[in-house]
Amino acid sequence: MKGIECNMVKIDQIELPDFPLLLAPMEDVSDPPFRAVCKDNGADLMYTEFISSEGLIRDAIKSKHKLDIFDYERPIGIQIFGGDEEALSLSAKIVEAVNPDLLDINFGCPVKKVALKGAGAGVLKDVDLMVRLTDAVVKSTKLPVTVKTRLGWDENTKNIEEVAERLQDVGIKALAIHGRTRSQMYKGEADWSLIAKVKNNPRIHIPIFGNGDIDSPQKAKAYKERYGVDGIMIGRAAIGYPWIFREIKHFVATGEMLPFPTVEERVDVCKKHLRKSLEWKGPKVGIFEMRRHYANYLKGLPGIKEFRGRLVTLMLQEEIEAVLDEVATTYKGFEIERTPIELINYHEKCPI
Repeated sequence: MKGIECNMVKIDQIELPDFPLLLAPMEDVSDPPFRAVCKDNGADLMYTEFISSEGLIRDAIKSKHKLDIFDYERPIGIQIFGGDEEALSLSAKIVEAVNPDLLDINFGCPVKKVALKGAGAGVLKDVDLMVRLTDAVVKSTKLPVTVKTRLGWDENTKNIEEVAERLQDVGIKALAIHGRTRSQMYKGEADWSLIAKVKNNPRIHIPIFGNGDIDSPQKAKAYKERYGVDGIMIGRAAIGYPWIFREIKHFVATGEMLPFPTVEERVDVCKKHLRKSLEWKGPKVGIFEMRRHYANYLKGLPGIKEFRGRLVTLMLQEEIEAVLDEVATTYKGFEIERTPIELINYHEKCPI
């Protein structure tokens, strides 16, 4: 059997293990606190929330805050988006100063406020523009540049094969493809057959990562074998369930499922997430923004609504942790199974 060293996936000089698992950049989700618990559970490469190139140039506080990265997260990529060559080039230089491992361009976000302004998936309507934007970024930074995109704008313009070749020609080092068009948003089933066509294109030599609908170790292994991608990117399935990374790794390696995390494990990770949120965002914002996560960590527990109601009203860390401890005690020994990603609705937060 070949050793891991023989099967490494390389993005320029960044070495990743065979069949790496990537955490998708998700707006209002993939912040440092969330990334910390995903890293603990086996994410091989993570990305920041996507950052507006215009916001960076304007020195917008929210955009600048998203540049925060930490050594324990490495390798880590910072993702930017925009539809103007000069703005993207300038923002790439700003990103380079923070010293991430790579810079990623978002050509896939389908939400109206991004796509209809000629950024994100909106660029899919003009491949020549996409190439010019990418070329401008590649030429303005020493960082490896990667791209995240979709199959095309709609059913009639699935141009991902052309896109992959042309972006590789201007110097990108890896490509992640979500198996839907912009028009599909997050509806229907992701089509991985076109992702496989890109991967099997003899002209393509950069790593190709698939994204879309991976919500179980079984599906991850099946898609690995069926479509031959270099790795997979996971978004919604990790929200409230960072254990998905370790479960996939174990199943791919052994064919066996790990036990589901216990309620105690769920509470412990939720508490770590809370503490990281407070450290990074401060006591007020950290508590407010953590409220969106409790339902996902505790999903599947009967009668949990009363506890959730308390968690989203408390303003002190000690009181929140006391309620979480009460949850662990109340549901001790209760077994929760995985929740399909279709039930986790972050669609309008652009999880791409």
